[in-house]
Amino acid sequence: MRTEDQDFTDFMHASADRLFRVAYLLTGDRHRAEDLAQDALARTFSAWRRVRQENAFGYARRVMVNLHTDWWRAHRWRERSVGELPVRAGAPDPAVAVVRRDSVVRALRTLTRRERTIVVLRYFADMPEAAVANELNISVGTVKSTAARALGKLRGTADLAEPTTVEGTR
Repeated sequence: MRTEDQDFTDFMHASADRLFRVAYLLTGDRHRAEDLAQDALARTFSAWRRVRQENAFGYARRVMVNLHTDWWRAHRWRERSVGELPVRAGAPDPAVAVVRRDSVVRALRTLTRRERTIVVLRYFADMPEAAVANELNISVGTVKSTAARALGKLRGTADLAEPTTVEGTR
């Protein structure tokens, strides 16, 4: 006759690797994941009489997620001392976005009406070639060749050649 300790030991050997993988995906840290999986197994053992009739792995995983959530809540606002201050980018300059958008619009204006329509539908609206062809009532080959020609023109556009900078920002 098997004892509860033997049942739990078998469960632990069968589940430890899977629990560790889940813990690692939760924490992103090997050592923290090992601790988390061990804590979950310890708590599962203390409830083993009730748990073994249910889904033991599901119970241990749920315990682990709850422990991780508790740890995260307790540690998220704590001060941490570091050797160097982290580099923080300031808020993005809205002028950069305006200049980039203007550059794209000016570059699109250099294309023919058909080229511009195909580029906008194909790449900005993210439509497949067949849908663009159906929308414009032209062949898929025409969509492909026109898009290739238009992209070639856009690659040569000075506005799009270099990353846009506004007062030293990239």
